[in-house]
Amino acid sequence: MTDYQTHEHDVLIIGAGGAGLRAAIEASAAGVTVGVVCKSLLGKAHTVMAEGGVAAALANVDDRDGWKVHFADTMRGGQYLNNWVMAELHAKEAPERVRELEAWGALFDRTKDGRILQRNFGGHKYPRLAHVGDRTGLEMIRTLQDHGIHRGIEFYMEHTVTRLLLDGGRVIGAFGYDRERGRFRVFRAGAVVLATGGIGRAFKITSNSWEYTGDGHSLAYHAGAELMDMEFVQFHPTGMVWPPSVRGILVTEGVRGEGGRLVNNRGERFMFNDVPDLYKNQTAKDAEEGWRYVTGDKNANRPPELLTRDHVARCIVREIKAGRGSPHGGVFLDIAWIKEKIPNAPEHIRKKLPSMYHQFKELAGVDITAEPMEVGPTTHYVMGGVRVDGVTQMSTVPGLFAAGEVAAGLHGANRLGGNSLSDLLVFGKRAGEHAAAWAKQRPAPAPDEGQVRDAAAAALAPFDRASGENPYTIQHDLQDMMQDRVGIVRTEADMAAALDALAALGRRSRSARVEGNREYNPGWHTALDLENLLTVSEAVARSALDRRESRGAHFREDHPARSDEYAKHNTIVAKAPDGSMRLRREAIAPIRDDLKAVIAENNA
Repeated sequence: MTDYQTHEHDVLIIGAGGAGLRAAIEASAAGVTVGVVCKSLLGKAHTVMAEGGVAAALANVDDRDGWKVHFADTMRGGQYLNNWVMAELHAKEAPERVRELEAWGALFDRTKDGRILQRNFGGHKYPRLAHVGDRTGLEMIRTLQDHGIHRGIEFYMEHTVTRLLLDGGRVIGAFGYDRERGRFRVFRAGAVVLATGGIGRAFKITSNSWEYTGDGHSLAYHAGAELMDMEFVQFHPTGMVWPPSVRGILVTEGVRGEGGRLVNNRGERFMFNDVPDLYKNQTAKDAEEGWRYVTGDKNANRPPELLTRDHVARCIVREIKAGRGSPHGGVFLDIAWIKEKIPNAPEHIRKKLPSMYHQFKELAGVDITAEPMEVGPTTHYVMGGVRVDGVTQMSTVPGLFAAGEVAAGLHGANRLGGNSLSDLLVFGKRAGEHAAAWAKQRPAPAPDEGQVRDAAAAALAPFDRASGENPYTIQHDLQDMMQDRVGIVRTEADMAAALDALAALGRRSRSARVEGNREYNPGWHTALDLENLLTVSEAVARSALDRRESRGAHFREDHPARSDEYAKHNTIVAKAPDGSMRLRREAIAPIRDDLKAVIAENNA
């Protein structure tokens, strides 16, 4: 008999970032018992790293904004592969979720007349990001925790879930362990909400924290749920590049939103060299007009630094490959130049971008009020994830819900900056609401003991091997390979080689060995993370190989143009009965005529 402790809840939420906390608050408000499992300590979720702001059409800075403009921007940014049901709900409900957060105590920056201040961001037509300096995610987590902690929600900090438990095809709970002592836990629940974030740790250079090993994606896939659009991995154009110890740490888009300029080693604003036709009527034709846009002039055009992230990232890579990069393999991001335009510029920069100022001062010895930063692309976000119903957030497995980065649909082929935080609020709330309703009607039976024994045996397997590799070596090799073969610029040859490499890495991971015991054993934790990393890496590589075009965050050097054929479907990944990974293409549901008109009106 496997030794474990059982916990029972109506709704179990895996992940304690913005989506998980918002889901927990909503489920608790519905009168059900709620448990939240988090891999790290409460308050350490990766949401705290979201800096620029939360996108919502409040129209506090520009009264021309509204849900229709936000919807059209989101669909255009996602290259129309978005789940348009989710995009509509998101645009309509985001303002209410932000005002709700304010009512719960969030301290947003303010306009002169006391309303929530909003800033410009890439891909957004009008200033739309409600923000708290450049620490918006941190304020969101603080507010949600303060509001939720008194609602009777039970938190299991420093616990990791390794398997979902099933009964008759529905989810009835989860199996995991506490990371401190390595003791097993069984969580029995009528509904499970995945809110585990992304997959960035599958790549060498990433802004993501150590928790982002694709846990939720892998848990859902192995439980029988479908994944969708996994080829679309967003490489944020600006991460730190120096010193090596901090390579990949995010440099918020808010720097560019406040007037930061991208220049090469010749001092040229190279973004002017490649402005897509779609944006030419919105993009600055000269530097002065770009600055006027930043300062809020409604008649000025958008500067090219605020084009979509995929486009900016590729332009930066082009400059680096052409030998026009910075000394350490990036380009320059300059906010100090605004001293030409405003008095007390250093004080202004420190007020608007306090985290960026301290980050570069402490980690790189750079004073951003006086000199440019060195930046380059970093793996940041995955648009693909668990396929969910647009209204309820339930996956293709009954009782299993997903919200936030782990869920697919809202962002299509490319996410706009700031849409991630409003995504967490809008669909975290919806997931919690519908998970609670589901659990009330369908209490969970006791899990089958055989499932629990199998899960425990799989977790302990790395201790039982007489020989084998160090799991850290395998993870390191995986990250290097994914960065090189399935990164910003992709080719068929590279991705075919990646699939061969993943097969070999899978064999190596199944013989990975750890020493010591279950207490305080990070090597064991890494060995258990490998299955998740390999699963999501294969899903990304297979999906990217199948999509023979360039669209959004997915760029194929051997197929650089967009294809009408691939504009009509999403890529679906599912586990076949023999255990292999299978892909299929599924047609996108026709968009409603009224929403077509909204898009046409706002893209004119």
